[in-house]
Amino acid sequence: MFYLTRMLGRPVVDAAGEVIGEISDVAIATGEVFPRVTSLAFLGPTKTPFMLSWRKYVSTIDDEQVVLNAERQDLRFSYLQPDEVLLARDLLNKQIVDTQGMKVVRVNDLKVSESRGQLRLLGAEVGMRGILRGLHPSVERVVAAVTRLLGRELPENLIAWNYMDLLDRDLSHVRLSVTHKRLHELHPADVADVLEQLPPTQRARVFEHLDNVQAALTVAELEDEFQADLIDDLGDQRASDILEEMDPDDAADIIGDLPYDKAEALLRLMGVKEARAIRSLLGYKEKTAGGIMTPEATTVSDDMTVQEVIDYLRTGAVEHETIYYIFVVEDDRRLEGVISLRDLVMSEPSTPIAALVNREVITVGPDDDQEDVAETISKYDLLAVPVVDESGRLLGIVTVDDALEVMEEESAEDLQLATGSSSEQGPVASIWWWLVRRSAWLVIWAIAFVVFVAVRGPVTEMAPGNPFRGPFAVGLEMAVLALIMLPVLLRTAEELSSRTLAELIEGDTENGHPTVTRRLAREGVVGVVAALVAGVIALGLASAAPGTEQVAVAPFALVTAVATLVTVLIAGLLGHVALKRSAAGRRVSGTGLAVTAMAISTTLYLLLAFASGVLWVATLVAGLD
Repeated sequence: MFYLTRMLGRPVVDAAGEVIGEISDVAIATGEVFPRVTSLAFLGPTKTPFMLSWRKYVSTIDDEQVVLNAERQDLRFSYLQPDEVLLARDLLNKQIVDTQGMKVVRVNDLKVSESRGQLRLLGAEVGMRGILRGLHPSVERVVAAVTRLLGRELPENLIAWNYMDLLDRDLSHVRLSVTHKRLHELHPADVADVLEQLPPTQRARVFEHLDNVQAALTVAELEDEFQADLIDDLGDQRASDILEEMDPDDAADIIGDLPYDKAEALLRLMGVKEARAIRSLLGYKEKTAGGIMTPEATTVSDDMTVQEVIDYLRTGAVEHETIYYIFVVEDDRRLEGVISLRDLVMSEPSTPIAALVNREVITVGPDDDQEDVAETISKYDLLAVPVVDESGRLLGIVTVDDALEVMEEESAEDLQLATGSSSEQGPVASIWWWLVRRSAWLVIWAIAFVVFVAVRGPVTEMAPGNPFRGPFAVGLEMAVLALIMLPVLLRTAEELSSRTLAELIEGDTENGHPTVTRRLAREGVVGVVAALVAGVIALGLASAAPGTEQVAVAPFALVTAVATLVTVLIAGLLGHVALKRSAAGRRVSGTGLAVTAMAISTTLYLLLAFASGVLWVATLVAGLD
């Protein structure tokens, strides 16, 4: 077995034993299940690239070198053929899509095997072993040995070549590993999951390998933020063909997010019927029934029989989004009633439709809020609800899958409203807010530590004759010592803020939230226990600290206990205010709540520690006088 990363750089020796270069790459013919190595690329002494036929000139290969069967002057160089791929140039360190795991992985190495005098490619290594081997083979061996000592194995994650598709030899940064199915055989939702992990340029290349029908289904499964960008990156004709295949409501959502010129160009390229349906939907407001409905409702007249309706469904309603409900309308599309598909197929063919119509139809208006529409579908266990105008004309239907998307979207918005996370998004703020949300207490502690250490030096170096040197120096020593205990208070504040967020997310309880008095009393019990524990820890810390004779041990422990109790009470009070704001429909920032509680706690604790040191020295001086 050989690995490409180990082969690269090996000397190339001719039949006379002269080193004529070192391996820079090897080529394979792509038309085989396990393709054979067909060419050897190497760099000559002056770094000049050469290529030789592997079958014609390579005699042997081992861990040390490649030996040719001819001398330098007898070699005849060749060129890369159309069906050949260079492994290092075209595959190594490139991305592939693992369609079994639905994730994007990187080719870290390539494994080849010698068989019947030929070298054949087995597959791509996409695991940790390939990364370690690329650093140095000894690194791989050491890590593998360590993992074995820990009772585990460092696995080789190999994707066989026969499960890989080449998209484009020259420009491909994406290779598809299809461990079970080819790309076109995957469910559109699975293809969408893969596409969302790729950069835009690679996403477009993968998209080129889908036909219009599967492309339309895949676009519908993409998250909203990807849909318009992907369509915008495609050529106008291809984009128009895909949108034409989509349900009108999904296509209208995408068209509405495109620039005006692009949207108009795509609509002009569509069929008249499809463009008219999409334009009609674009006239409705967002987040309304009209904005999420599809005009493709299956309609019949009440003078038809069951057999006539079934015949119509087989021919005229093939492209409709759903046919679980058949709506009975008059000539002007005024809604008269509805028939379920179950009632239709269970009735005799000669039965008049008028005998099956349910005229008590639950409807919604085009301007109704989409959340109310979703709740209606959920409440009455409907698969679709008709949308009618003021005169009772059927405009379209909202299907249950649209309702589910609305409920998911509204739930996410409610969560953002409760936690304030929506205000913490954006390309500039995302990294900072990620750090603060994940480790707010650590950020605040680090800032406080830097500030106090910077201030401590100049103050403690004051001239000995300065009467303020003693109190200020000890006060700062107390504050610096408090920095060591500060993470305890910060974590306490963060934990209490997280509990408040949990109440915000869960919503109002049956008995409502407790009053501010009850909340502070409840938190006070917790605070007293936390204060006692923190005080004991602070007492031990101060006693063991260097220069204990200059530090007021007992006052420091007392200050720590008081600060902990006050932190708990402040966090409880802020939590109560946050719950009130949320109940009033106002936005509450979860990160802001935690940071505010921690900032107040930090300021209070350090000031109390500093003040206790100053007062302690002043008291000693007064006692001596």
